[in-house]
Amino acid sequence: MAARRTTSHSTSPQQGGGAADELPPTAWAVLGLLSFPGERTGYELKKWADASLRFFYWSPAISQIYAELRRLEALGYATSRRSGPEEPRAKRSYAITEEGRAALAAWAGGGRDAGPPVLKHPLLLRVWLGHLTAPDHLRALVAEHIAQTERELAEVREALALATGSEAWSHPQVALRWSERRLVAEVELAEAMLGDLVGRGAAGASADPAQGAPGTSMDPAQGAPHASADPAQGAPDASADPAQGAPDASADPAPGAPERAPDPAPAALAPPVPRQTHPPRKEQPPHPPRQPSEDAPTPG
Repeated sequence: MAARRTTSHSTSPQQGGGAADELPPTAWAVLGLLSFPGERTGYELKKWADASLRFFYWSPAISQIYAELRRLEALGYATSRRSGPEEPRAKRSYAITEEGRAALAAWAGGGRDAGPPVLKHPLLLRVWLGHLTAPDHLRALVAEHIAQTERELAEVREALALATGSEAWSHPQVALRWSERRLVAEVELAEAMLGDLVGRGAAGASADPAQGAPGTSMDPAQGAPHASADPAQGAPDASADPAQGAPDASADPAPGAPERAPDPAPAALAPPVPRQTHPPRKEQPPHPPRQPSEDAPTPG
């Protein structure tokens, strides 16, 4: 028959101020797994953590579980025994001690604040950096997260069904039901986030600057604006200000310049103001013919 191994220690949980006050939460979680009836190996504790702790806290690695078991055994909070020769495979099983149970009860029922929940959402970190990621790839990550969460939700409901009916697991059932509600909410939040990403992609496509500025009617054949074009770009504007360089029909022509016939005014407008005319210039009498010179040769 295998002998149980115990380790002596010098600090009790009632004394306080010893190594028990410095235990990390993971150590208390491992000791909590041992607080349920029965003995368990490190491998069995890992399976129990995967079926319960990971849904609301986290599941430590198998190496960390064994490290915490050695620490708890050194403090006298746990004992272990090695399997006998009748076992086909050698293994070491662990159990909680009375001192360990008292220390765990003091920690769980302590008056100190348990602390705020720590949220580390790897997917949201990727979404936060979405400006550096291809939109299709980002949406695929969210869709995969939804599928993974739904699979985890099925595992929680399976664990909850196994724990139902056992008085020893009444409080773990409460934690598992909370985990079920959290995962349902996580699926809903992820689906809403996926909808936001899809809607953002559609809005970005409709706001393509290559399609023209808002309020401008584009000609598909020529790519140029229609009648809403700016007059400053060369199109004539009937409402142009004469002070900006357009000809003014009421301006006086320069003296001596030929008069320009006024443009016909529309019937709805007042007749043009008569233009001021100048008197005609007097004609000069013709010059008398020049007398031939005496030295000029006479035609013969």
